Amino acid sequence: MTSLLDGARRLVSRGSDLGDRIEALGRASEAARGRLDDRVVDDVAATVDRIAHRLGLTADHTVVAIAGATGSGKSSTFNALAGVELSSVGVRRPTTSWATACIWGKEGASELLDYLGIAPRHQIMRDSLLDIGKEDQALQGVVLLDLPDHDSTEVSHHLEVDRLIELTDLMVWVLDPQKYADNAIHDRYLAPLSTHQGVMLVVLNHIDEVPDDRRQSMLDDIRRLLDADGLERVPLMATSARTGEGIDALRYAIGERVRAKQVTRSRLEADLRSAAGRLEEATGTSGHPSLSKERIAAIEDAFADAAGVPTVVEAVESATRIRGRRATGWPVTSWVSRLRPDPLRRLHLDLGRDKAAFTGRGRTSVPAPTQVQRARVDAEVRAVAEEVSAPLARPWAESVRRASVTRLPDLNDRLDAALTSTDLGADRVPVWAGLVRVLQWLLLLVALAGLVWSGVILADPWFGVGRPETPDVVGFPVPVILLVGGVVLGLLLALLCRFLVSATARSRARTADRRLRSAIATVAEELVVAPVRAELTAYDTVREGLARALR
Repeated sequence: MTSLLDGARRLVSRGSDLGDRIEALGRASEAARGRLDDRVVDDVAATVDRIAHRLGLTADHTVVAIAGATGSGKSSTFNALAGVELSSVGVRRPTTSWATACIWGKEGASELLDYLGIAPRHQIMRDSLLDIGKEDQALQGVVLLDLPDHDSTEVSHHLEVDRLIELTDLMVWVLDPQKYADNAIHDRYLAPLSTHQGVMLVVLNHIDEVPDDRRQSMLDDIRRLLDADGLERVPLMATSARTGEGIDALRYAIGERVRAKQVTRSRLEADLRSAAGRLEEATGTSGHPSLSKERIAAIEDAFADAAGVPTVVEAVESATRIRGRRATGWPVTSWVSRLRPDPLRRLHLDLGRDKAAFTGRGRTSVPAPTQVQRARVDAEVRAVAEEVSAPLARPWAESVRRASVTRLPDLNDRLDAALTSTDLGADRVPVWAGLVRVLQWLLLLVALAGLVWSGVILADPWFGVGRPETPDVVGFPVPVILLVGGVVLGLLLALLCRFLVSATARSRARTADRRLRSAIATVAEELVVAPVRAELTAYDTVREGLARALR
């Protein structure tokens, strides 16, 4: 890109933005690749490269091509402009088989000739020719090309004409009185080049063969045809290469444009606008489509449902209740809870210290999405694509739809991985539950102490051990108080903790739901939302590049 900018500085004025516009069109074509028709994108990219290349070449020479059909006097016109017989003239088809170049000003022209692909044997330096006249200064800095006949029966000639027409700065189309209305030149060249009116001249040659009373009507008819081709601003001139009539006026018209130093810039700008116009036609002109938050939320909810988030959240709540009651329940009966299967362990989720051992299984045991859940996912993905692509041209709409489903085959694995990697926080016992557990064991020990003490008192009559007086409190023996109090307080504490455990279970379920949905949102972002947004970003890049290139 550095050479492009250097060339731009050499060719155009300091305040010109042509280089920036070329770069913008290049970015647009790159962003459109894979989304629009490859033929359109390749054509635009080739135009950008060609313009950039031309900008890096000499700004002191202007390439002028003489083009026409067999028998139009194209080569004769070339010779007349050069002032010497350089290109062979004949009546056989085709007369001109290759392009010939006549160069006024040798210095700096070699790279330009290499760019044009003109073989050295077909290059003539006008400076080095010795003739009776003085070197014509009117065409100083011109590289004049005599192109092969565009209506030649040889396919290679057609291709050479098409190639060089793309590379020339100024086009001179030579018509003849017999075939000036031929569709071969109007449909194939003149009408498609209506965007290049500023760098075209049309010449009616052999005017000497037209009777004086018919000349103006013929010129008027050609003007009508040119206007129908969209070339209202293209100058029309009459010449005769044989007699020299009109040749000086044609030479002056070419020289005037060359001296203005605007022909090359005008041609490149025309190429730029033409290429940008083709890309814009394929892209469309709709504004920036956006993806609504509501639609994103809907697809995240569908993904969460398909992943089994409600099932996992329910398992978190159940597992928290079981584990909490096991920790805070009366130790004599709480062991029974160990006989119940742990919901999270059954799903291979939140396995605590055993998690590392179980992750090797690769998948959870959460039920696979049902057909209804999968249909909902497909519907929401389709809704996302339709919402975004509705205002877009067909190629971009199809690109958005493709992007929205390209990564869906990974959905099940990604959802399962999201469940596995999410910390549900259900394996940790709350601090208060640990304190309750210690208190329950202390109460159980108190009850056991009261039981043993009571047993000793009851066994004394049989063994005659002899015992001191049993202390009491408000008439109740202390052993009985210890026994009954330890049991009753333990049961009451367990009952009270059931409410706390339920509240903790609901809180952890909400936390798990939030974390799981956050993980699922990441999956939705990576699989659907990000690819769709990438297409929208590419579309914006193309539109911004086109706007800058066409400004």
